[in-house]
Amino acid sequence: MTPRELIGIAEVPGGPPLRLFRRGADFMIVLDRNELMSTRMSGSEVALGTMTCDRLAGHPTPRLLIGGYGMGFTLRAVLDRLGPDARITVAELVPGIIEWARGPMADLTAGCLDDPRVTLEMGDVGEAIRRAAGSYDAIMLDVDNGPDGLTRPANDGIYSTRGLAAAKHALKPGGVLAVWSAAPDPVFARRLSQAGFGVDEVRVRARDNGKGATHIIWFARRS
Repeated sequence: MTPRELIGIAEVPGGPPLRLFRRGADFMIVLDRNELMSTRMSGSEVALGTMTCDRLAGHPTPRLLIGGYGMGFTLRAVLDRLGPDARITVAELVPGIIEWARGPMADLTAGCLDDPRVTLEMGDVGEAIRRAAGSYDAIMLDVDNGPDGLTRPANDGIYSTRGLAAAKHALKPGGVLAVWSAAPDPVFARRLSQAGFGVDEVRVRARDNGKGATHIIWFARRS
């Protein structure tokens, strides 16, 4: 087997560092012993983008917020689905993630961060949500490993009762909050319903060939 090569370390505000590895043509972002994402298992990140866009059918000028960038699979899926009048804000907390996207993973990034429809905001997506009021047709959260703050404890606030209330306030009527998770979380699913969202829980495969682990995406619609 081809050995993994460490090619970068990125500091996470309020959390342990991330490491970028390369094995042949594949990239992996790792936290301690946990592989957070890889180019081999992008299916559920792509599904987060495409399934959210499917729920926005009929919006001629949709405005979306993605937190965070990761390896860009969700962003590229959204750009492929939406027209020239869409506007997508990407909130990314970790500067090193963007440095990797423009550096060793530039071929994978394929210029998506320079698309005229995209605005990149460096910072906490929770702050971007709290600044908004009825601004977004969709908010997509692929922050951490899901509702439990693995990368940094402060991420828990995004998924808390208060965080969900802020997300609901940031959405337009009928808007969609889409949340990715590596595993089921019945407590969080109930919290979404208690926050007043109509919730659809979808199971998707990690790999784009329909194989691999099963991940969860909650699609929560504001009434």
